[in-house]
Amino acid sequence: MYRIGIDVGGTFTDFTIMNSQTRQTHFYKVPSTPSDPSQAITDGIKQILDTFSIAPDDVSYIGHGTTVATNMIIERRGLPTALITTRGFRDVLAIGRQTRPSLYDLSVTRPAPLVEREFRLEANERILANGDCLTPLDPEDIATLVEKIRESGVKAVAVTLLHSYKNPSHEETVGALLREKLPGVYVSLSCRVLPEFREYERTSTTVLNAYVGPKMAEYFDRLNIDIREMGINVSPMTIHSNGGLLPLDTVKRLPVTTCLSGPAAGVIGAAAVGEAVGIRNIVTYDVGGTSTDVSLIIDGRPKFTASRDVAGYPVRLPMVDIHVIGAGGGSIAHVDDARSLKVGPWSAGAHPGPVAYGRGGTEPTLTDANICMQRLNPVALLNGKLSVNRDAAIAGIRLSIADKLDIRVEEAAYGILQVAVANMSRAIRAVTTEQGYDLSDITLFAFGGAGPLHAAEVAREAGIKRVLIPQEPGTMCARGALLSDISLDFVRMQLNAASKHGWEQACKALNEMVAEGDNWLASEKVAPDLRHFHLAIDAHYAGQNHDIRVVPDDLSETGLKTFISRFEDAHKAAYGYVIPGQPVVIVSCRVQAAGHIPKPLMNSWVGGSSITEALTGERNIYFGPGEGWIMTPVYRRAVLPGGEVINGPAIIDEMSSTTVILTGQHAVIDPCGNIIITN
Repeated sequence: MYRIGIDVGGTFTDFTIMNSQTRQTHFYKVPSTPSDPSQAITDGIKQILDTFSIAPDDVSYIGHGTTVATNMIIERRGLPTALITTRGFRDVLAIGRQTRPSLYDLSVTRPAPLVEREFRLEANERILANGDCLTPLDPEDIATLVEKIRESGVKAVAVTLLHSYKNPSHEETVGALLREKLPGVYVSLSCRVLPEFREYERTSTTVLNAYVGPKMAEYFDRLNIDIREMGINVSPMTIHSNGGLLPLDTVKRLPVTTCLSGPAAGVIGAAAVGEAVGIRNIVTYDVGGTSTDVSLIIDGRPKFTASRDVAGYPVRLPMVDIHVIGAGGGSIAHVDDARSLKVGPWSAGAHPGPVAYGRGGTEPTLTDANICMQRLNPVALLNGKLSVNRDAAIAGIRLSIADKLDIRVEEAAYGILQVAVANMSRAIRAVTTEQGYDLSDITLFAFGGAGPLHAAEVAREAGIKRVLIPQEPGTMCARGALLSDISLDFVRMQLNAASKHGWEQACKALNEMVAEGDNWLASEKVAPDLRHFHLAIDAHYAGQNHDIRVVPDDLSETGLKTFISRFEDAHKAAYGYVIPGQPVVIVSCRVQAAGHIPKPLMNSWVGGSSITEALTGERNIYFGPGEGWIMTPVYRRAVLPGGEVINGPAIIDEMSSTTVILTGQHAVIDPCGNIIITN
């Protein structure tokens, strides 16, 4: 039986196909179709079935990562949305928080609320912070609001009533009425999306869920129908932002959870590959056509965060902690008014793409620079499937960069590379050294189409001693979709002192959520022995606002003392101090219910018999002003033998990526087929 992992990127849609019995693995790429991302998926699957002679009913699993929701938010392509909130709170979205990340940059503006003020409606009701009802719902008032929504023609409604995380009865009543009276309207309730306090974040997350909900539901339904029409009898699973898989019905209800879908899959895949070879401290380095995503894995476990911004809008959900910058293969290089060379954050994207692709692009990109220096094949990429024009890349760099700075074309191309590498290294330091981690103990795990191309330069710039490059790194996020477990997160607000009573309430909530998660996994037909539950408690000192996450291991009465001790240890690690005698507040309890899915890694590396056998030729490559042009050996990765040392400079080509090894660096293929580069 075959398992197919898919990652929908801005430029390419990637596929990893694995025979679960023989572990034979294939990799495939097709151009993305931004107007309808499901089209590239169905086209790719059809080609895969034909190319590898796979019968449709032999496909047992399809998992995919997608950036559809994120792109919809960035481009503001969701449907008009209404908001129903408690009287007096209609402007929460506009007020936001006082935090200003770019305090002194006068050009930075906050994005406009996704719900226009005329569609932010107030309900005359009130639930108190302890869950008691102060003002009951008025049926006539709610009926009037429903009629206003009907007349407005909006297709999505977010409902965020005050303190519904403590008592969701009013929200549930409003939601039921909306579904009854407006059957074609997508309804999103905060008590189902984010049952936590902090009004702005809860409202923003619920609104985003409603904003992308209708189109995401159409996307998933269309994709499911297309897959079924091919004769494949499984529904696609979707990676969500915490790196787990969600079934179709759940992700249609909670589409906002997919905002980091594709990048999270890559991090989960990297953790699994690293674990297989005994490398457990990793900084992932995923470079695609538009962005560079970096994340940290410590002791085999990815770092997680409770919130992040998506296009300026806060999303408060458990997710892999990924730092994103606008630097990728398609990042556009330009000279600013001060005659300084800049790279990104704007991208040429899939269309028109780099100048060398011949699709109408006129502005040089990082990819054009690498083609100019011949670090990338100057004739064709993707094993010859994508023709490129080096002369066009040179002309574009000369016109836009070299002539303006009065330097040679190769110097301009190398300058583009160095600016991009500096930006990428800064992103890596943001998640490592700035968080107190020593880069000398961490391995750079490079993937994405452009990750291995720049990894050696980035490692040298950042002071990282070892680089790991997996097989077909350009499809690593698709491979991650094969290495993830099905999972769903549950949360209960507490806001109780860490006293005997507060601890009893926390333990009760955790046990109830475990039971709820167990029922959900049972409904997804996960066998009992494959169900796992990850428990956590968010807490802070009384008077603080930032939470510390603590993993409890004893839910008995005696567990409180251990919890307090662990909280203090975590607080000292995060902030450098503890406050003896200061009361601790249990803010929320969390459970992640996970269903283990078998994750066979690829077979041991076979390769060829010698390095000479893998040699395909030489290219004259530019390594900067110091070294100039060097005639460099080019190897085919699939034929490289395991264990033999490759001395830099060298180039290793494969279908989805190109690896550059610098002078003074050494590379070897490990037993699992990964390239290990050391300085």
